[in-house]
Amino acid sequence: TLSGGEQQMLAIGRGLMAEPRLLILDEPSLGLSPLLVEEMFALIARLNREGLAVLLVEQNVAQSLEIAHRAYVLENGSLRFAGLPADLLASDELRRAYLGL
Repeated sequence: TLSGGEQQMLAIGRGLMAEPRLLILDEPSLGLSPLLVEEMFALIARLNREGLAVLLVEQNVAQSLEIAHRAYVLENGSLRFAGLPADLLASDELRRAYLGL
């Protein structure tokens, strides 16, 4: 009976109960409203700032790059881009292919 956002928050909470050193998240924004996506990314960024390592698998490239320290972009199972978020955002090819810019 939980909404999509509630389900995602519950899943993260359950993962945090074990006090992990690494939190692996697979598509945490999937099915969420834009407002909840913002909240989800803010939560992930806060957890990381507080010292928790986070491995984020996410199709939302723009928001992922805003909070990432390092990024890898896969296409059809192959590594297409890798590097610092600022460098990837500066790539015209990545911006055209994934950000619609």
